[in-house]
Amino acid sequence: MSKQTIVVKLGTSVLTSGTSKLDRAHMIELVRQCALLRKAGHQLIVVTSGAIAAGREHLSLTHGNIAPTIANKQMLAAVGQSRLIQVWESLFSIYDIHVGQMLLTRADLEDRERFLNAKDMLKALLNHGIVPIINENDAVATAEIKVGDNDNLSALAAILGEADKLLLLTDQPGLFTADPRNNPDAKLIEEVAEIDASIRSLAGDSVSGLGTGGMATKLQAAEIAGRAGIEVVIAAGHSENVITRLSEGKSVGTRFPPTNSPLENRKQWILAGPPPHGELVLDDGACKAVVERGSSLLPKGITAINGEFNRGDVVRIVNPQGGEIARGICRYPAKDMNLIKGLHSEQIDKTLGYGYGSVAVHRDDLVLK
Repeated sequence: MSKQTIVVKLGTSVLTSGTSKLDRAHMIELVRQCALLRKAGHQLIVVTSGAIAAGREHLSLTHGNIAPTIANKQMLAAVGQSRLIQVWESLFSIYDIHVGQMLLTRADLEDRERFLNAKDMLKALLNHGIVPIINENDAVATAEIKVGDNDNLSALAAILGEADKLLLLTDQPGLFTADPRNNPDAKLIEEVAEIDASIRSLAGDSVSGLGTGGMATKLQAAEIAGRAGIEVVIAAGHSENVITRLSEGKSVGTRFPPTNSPLENRKQWILAGPPPHGELVLDDGACKAVVERGSSLLPKGITAINGEFNRGDVVRIVNPQGGEIARGICRYPAKDMNLIKGLHSEQIDKTLGYGYGSVAVHRDDLVLK
């Protein structure tokens, strides 16, 4: 197999083995497999959960004797983050592998310049043979700036690192046809060619209840990474030699092959980085031009503007029924879009007294859903 960049995402349930403490014995087994992956010539990125669990363990606290407030979770993360990276550093050092910590929030990924800075820093670590250990910065992140779970964070990390493969290791062997906890006839789905409504309906919650992400967030991550040309596999983190087997291309868990035409870098950022700030409603003709002909979006085809947004913000682009067909970077703020919607392009300058071009969203700044 050719040399690859592989992202390994480790959920809290995998790192604690379903207990309230870090399972260091299992963690060293995971590191051993990662070392073999490195020895085979692959580059490695680790996205780790477990900071709150590590903090809870260090302070000898249980779920019952501390209120589950945001401030308390941030406090546990602040204590546990340093403990967690110390554990990773000590385990990887056994194999003479250096690690570097990256703490991210969504704000680091929404801003194009910060996104590129994070990308450069991640590549510098890889180029120097250092394993990036990535986690969401729970000690400072609030609901507004949190990525929300480390499954989606791992997809963003895979895009940042231009990865070939993303391994989502969890407390389940993969995606099943039904919930295996209460349906003995449930069967493992070995490959998912397309994530559609029927596949999303199969997603359930995390078995352990220790983490923030269930199967639904893993499907979100698989869709984001897959559209960026990255293969994704969901597998059990306690399966024997799971990392080495997956890195060798063996059939384990549920595989999500990448799309045949991965998005270019800027469009990856549009899809994976900033959440949309508002939406543009199109008429049927504009929908057809955007979807079928790959055209830029002209003001003429816009019938309504919803929400507030500034020039350069990402917006949802929807059809007359409200269904999202694309996302893109709008060239005009909402207040000006309201003035030029429905107008021909040559009327923009006269109406606004200025112009940023003839289109509302250029095709290079637009991603179909």
